[in-house]
Order: sequence, then structure tokens, then C-alpha cells
Amino acid sequence: MTYPPGGQWQPQDPNQPGSGPFPAQPGGYPQQGYGQQGYGQQQGGYPQTGPQGFPQQPQTGPQGFQAPQTPQYGGQYGQQQPQYGGVPGGFGEAPKKKSKGPIIGAIAAVVVVAVGVAATFFVLNRSDAGSGGEDDPTQAATNLVNSLSQGDVLGVLESLTPAESALLVDFNSRTSKRLQELNVYKKDADPNQLHGAEIKAANLKYDEKGAEKVNDHLTITKLVGGTVAFHSDFNELPLTEDFMQAAFPDGVNSKPTDEKIDIADEVRKNGGEPIRIATVKVDDKWYPSLFYTIADYALQDAGKKWPAKSIPDNGAATADEAVKQMVQAAVNSDAERVIELLPPDEMGALHDAGPALLDEMGNPPAAGVQVTKLETESTDAETGGKRVMLKTVEVNADGQTYRVTKDGDCYSAEGEGEKQQLCAEDIATELGGSSMSPAMQQALAHLASGMLKNTGVVATEVDGKWYVSPLRTYSELGLTALSDLTPDDVIALVSNG
Repeated sequence: MTYPPGGQWQPQDPNQPGSGPFPAQPGGYPQQGYGQQGYGQQQGGYPQTGPQGFPQQPQTGPQGFQAPQTPQYGGQYGQQQPQYGGVPGGFGEAPKKKSKGPIIGAIAAVVVVAVGVAATFFVLNRSDAGSGGEDDPTQAATNLVNSLSQGDVLGVLESLTPAESALLVDFNSRTSKRLQELNVYKKDADPNQLHGAEIKAANLKYDEKGAEKVNDHLTITKLVGGTVAFHSDFNELPLTEDFMQAAFPDGVNSKPTDEKIDIADEVRKNGGEPIRIATVKVDDKWYPSLFYTIADYALQDAGKKWPAKSIPDNGAATADEAVKQMVQAAVNSDAERVIELLPPDEMGALHDAGPALLDEMGNPPAAGVQVTKLETESTDAETGGKRVMLKTVEVNADGQTYRVTKDGDCYSAEGEGEKQQLCAEDIATELGGSSMSPAMQQALAHLASGMLKNTGVVATEVDGKWYVSPLRTYSELGLTALSDLTPDDVIALVSNG
């Protein structure tokens, strides 16, 4: 079983990071989102729960030779997750129900998908995220759903763990403002409200006696009853007229969709398995946790329990050093060190589930690559923390030395007796072809330039030590894609797509 694919069933809001730089076509809307990069989809749309080696960047660099690949962690762990299908499919027809039952995860969808995986439709614009919290796990889970039912994005974010809330706020507050500057969103679009979708929950019932207390800071609540109603309408999205005319010159043929789910019925169809929502205790208050919920379902599917011990965090002295150590750990297939270098606040779920992940992985061989030189430079990241960018990297493999050097929006690669250079203009020309209009060529050049010159790895500081944040890294990548674009570029991109 799997988590729902990102583009199939969620209520859509172009204010969401999962919607990509610009809202996509209705019917498959959104088709791909740069916000999703932070969660790396596996088969079936389930976000990868294991550390993904060293965060991979898009292959926009020199392709003249293929340097040896570092191993990827987490690819085989938590692949099969409970399937929750049946929520209205974008703004069109609801998807066909899966063989193992339709959506029993209306609320899990709220936690896992709606909050930030695959289709984050919460637009967050506040500076004091994570100020909420409840006195017990059940009330924490209920508070999340009640806020969503009221279309209260602010309340939804306050109900999440402080670290998860801040993570989404840092990204979306900047993205929303930037897309307004690019004339994609209307100036009066309210970032604290759900647009184009409405979700109403009623009479929610939890099996409080069946709640699983994993340890002193983690309890799994179990939703067994109630109803959830979904309404979605593409025409209610706050897109500007200029954008709509460029993206949909023939208009949008989309009708509102509605569906109501009975949780108890769907639980019965799923063999009596309730919906599991992980709640975490932070400073004596309980919060529902997106990432712990993902990890919990991964462990359930693998037939494993939460480990009795966790992998402790062990950061580096500086942001640059954290990135360098992460690179070396990935090359050495040292998954334990990779997890140690992940932020304990944002990625606490991986620290707690880490021993089970290591057991599942076994002992993968090292990549056979030696990093002989790695020079970086750092600047403030838009998503918080420091963005560590490449200056020069030199690796040795199979007796060959490979070197990549960055200069502005150009990358030079040397290896096997060859030397090549790739710049933003080269990418724009290759993507567009000879028949490309000047406006389109300029837009692609701006897009590529923003990506190439600003791409880096984000590190955050926790209690005086620095850790590599995969989620902020991918969120930052989405923001860099927008950094050099103009409103005219947006029109050129969507009208020529």
C-alpha cells in the first residue's frame, strides 16, 4: 500500500509550495512542485523517510562525464505505505479507489499530505510559528483537524511541532511574496486562508485507550470515527488575470468537486486499522507531527517497532564543516553519521527511527570514491540557516581525478583528459532549441541562472552545532528558481509551455 500520489487527489492551492514555481494545468494540477523536492517521492508517492545520502541537485551541471554516484539511503525502507485514495482528484474527477480500500486517511491526509508532503496547501505567513500545543496527544491531533475544518491555516501551523511549523513558514512566507511580485498571485490573496478547497471534519472519535505511548515524547493517536467532507474549485484560486490569460487562453473547463468520507466505514474496509497520527511532546506541550507520522507508517509497513534507543545528534562546528562531513559520510556509506548530522529538531523522527533504518539497510559498501578537495562558501539562506555553496570539489575514483569548479552561473568540469564548461545561457539554448522566441530564451536563461549561481546545501544551527537540513535545502532550491525571474519571464514560460 502507498501514500497518495502527489498530483492525484489533494485539494489544490497555488499558494502552496507543492504547486511549483507556477500553478500547472487543471486536470493534472499541479503536475510537479518544487516544494516536493524537500520530501523526495518514492514509488507510490510516499515521501522518502531515510536520509538521502548527500542532497542531490538537479543535473544542470556539466554532463560530459559521469562521476561515480554516492549511495542513496532510504530507498528501500518504508516503500509500501497505507493507501489513502479517494479525495477529490485535483479539481476534476475523483480517482478510482485502490483494491485495498479507499480513503481511510482523511485525517492522515491532512497530516501527511495537506500539511507539507506532495501537496502542501497551507500558505504560511507568520513570524512566531509553533506557539500552539495541547496538554494531551488526542487534543493535539483534534486541534489540527479543527483548524483545517475552519480553513484556518494559521491555526493549522500553530498546531504542528515548532520545528515543522517554522520550516514551512520560512519557505512559504517568502514564496507567497515572490509569486505576488511575479504577478502570479493577486495582491490581495490572503496567505492565511485555504483557497480553492474546503475541508470539514465532524464528530471525530479517537481510540484513546489504544493510543501507543512509544516513549516520553512520542505517542501515536488512533482515529477511528467521524466524517470528513471535501470541496474543491479551481476557479476560487487567487491567480491574477494576466497569468490566467497566458496560462489558459481558452479558459478553464473545471467544475467543483465534493465528497464525504465516513472514517469508521473506511477503517472497517481496511481490516479495522485506525488512522495513526503521531504526536510529539515539546516543552510539556503536545503537537501532531508530520515527520513522525511518516516514520511511524514506514515502521508499521516494515513490520518494525519504534527502537528503544535513538541515534544521537552530533553536529559540526560550522555550516561548511557540516556539509563537508555529510559528503564524506555519504561517500563512505556511513548512514549513522549521516543521521547524526541531520537537525535534531526538524528530523527528530529519523534520529528516533534511525536504528531500525540502519538494521533495514544492512552494510552497504562504500562508493569507492575519495573526496580529496572540497572548498565551499556560505551565505544566509532564504529558508533560514546558512546556504553552503560549492567553489571547488575534487574526487578520486578508479585512479581518475575529477574536478568541478563553480564561477557565477557557470560550472567547469575536468576529468579523463577532458574539460567542459556549462553556463546558464547554454542550458537555455539547449532547452529551447533554435526556434525559441527571444522572450522565452531570456526567461529560461534567468531561470537557469538563478538555479546555477545560487544552488547550495542549507545547514542550520541547533544548540551551538550545525546540521545539514535536506528539507530546507530543497525548499531553498525552489526559491532560487524564482530569484532571477521577472513578471514578463513568467508570461513567456507559461504561454510557451
